[in-house]
Amino acid sequence: MGEKNLQIAVIGAGLMGHGIALTLARAGQYVAITDPDPEARATVSARIAASLAGLGESDARIAKILKKIEIAGSPASAVAGARVVFEAAPEKMELKQAIFAEVEAHAPAECIFASNTSVMPITDIMSKLKDRSRALGTHWWNPPHLIPLVEVIRTADTSESAVDAVMGLLSDAGKTPVRVEKDVPGFIGNRLQHALWREAISLVERGICDAASVDMVVKSCFGRRLAVLGPLENADLVGTDLTLDIHQTVLADLEHRPGPSPYLERLVSEGKLGMKTGEGFRRWTPEEADRVRARVTTHLRQLGEILPD
Repeated sequence: MGEKNLQIAVIGAGLMGHGIALTLARAGQYVAITDPDPEARATVSARIAASLAGLGESDARIAKILKKIEIAGSPASAVAGARVVFEAAPEKMELKQAIFAEVEAHAPAECIFASNTSVMPITDIMSKLKDRSRALGTHWWNPPHLIPLVEVIRTADTSESAVDAVMGLLSDAGKTPVRVEKDVPGFIGNRLQHALWREAISLVERGICDAASVDMVVKSCFGRRLAVLGPLENADLVGTDLTLDIHQTVLADLEHRPGPSPYLERLVSEGKLGMKTGEGFRRWTPEEADRVRARVTTHLRQLGEILPD
């Protein structure tokens, strides 16, 4: 699906939806975006313009991109004539199922349905559709207009043609799509990420180091090379024999309980929810939290200019 000027629908105009819409419109597609919240619909164009400005787009270019984006009053009107629908609603199963029931009732027969979720089973989200062969998952990472990766998740019912079409659409939009051949919780990225997070929490829980030390080790060591050297590339670089020797020594001592950390559960029960409450694994002032957010955004923008997708 490498054509331009396709009709794309985005259901949900929040952080994820606005980023998906601007990415596709920026790539030359027509986008109809909707949201049940009137304020979200009223502000989405301004938020898209601000994000485009942050990407370095000129005023003239922003105006041109915005002309490709229509604010629709309902999912039914948004999906009329759509070739692909991206749902970007909150992570609630019944809500997503209800959205796709409405979408299926009003979208063309050849339209492809994609649910954006970070961990929810795509099979369950799409289980009530009459035609599940055109349904799949697309996990866009936050912020979607800055992170290249999109995981494309197929279910046992998804057709190869639907996967190929979405892979092509995303590639044409400058994203880096990766096929996930089995619908497993967390897909690829979040399984890898939370395996690291589980061990990071365990190190603090066991008194091996504090939270600041964990973060510093990742940022000052292997985190610096992860953008250009993946873990399995690294294993091949140092040798699978050395990797095996290391695993025989260290794996038995890594955190491997199946449930969440009691330490994490205690933080949540005590209302220590992170930056939004001023304390989580570490204490945060509002100014410190703002600096972290700004640092991440600046880093992602600069990385996008340096590294190819």
